[in-house]
Amino acid sequence: MFMGTYEHSLDTKGRVIIPAKFREALGETFVIAPGPDGCLFAYPEEKWGSFVEKLETMPGSKDVRLFQRRIMAGAATCELDKQGRTLIPPKLRAKFGLEKDVVLVGVMSKIEIWSRERWEEIENYDDMDEIAEQMAEFGLNY
Repeated sequence: MFMGTYEHSLDTKGRVIIPAKFREALGETFVIAPGPDGCLFAYPEEKWGSFVEKLETMPGSKDVRLFQRRIMAGAATCELDKQGRTLIPPKLRAKFGLEKDVVLVGVMSKIEIWSRERWEEIENYDDMDEIAEQMAEFGLNY
């Protein structure tokens, strides 16, 4: 399980250090894919496989096909180097505004990769009480 927030910088080649606490669970080979809200997701291979299986069973509506196409077209298999870094593909860096400072956030079965600017825009806990009330509707009492 991934949890915690880590700030790092991309090097001149577009590589980012994956925090040591994430490396073992992520594995040496993993998948980076477009996520919602302006971030990337990094999935361990087995979690990615489960996600793709679910994608394959979805009905063939236009919206589903568009979603499948965008996710799969943007996905890339990545590897860790000996220093614990991975290269974020140039197209994904450009699309998601990853230029220098990035934030890696552990969210249960995946890692979110944000530009620091975008993360700071959404990292507002002022609405946590309201969100907690909405989660109670799903049986999660926080």
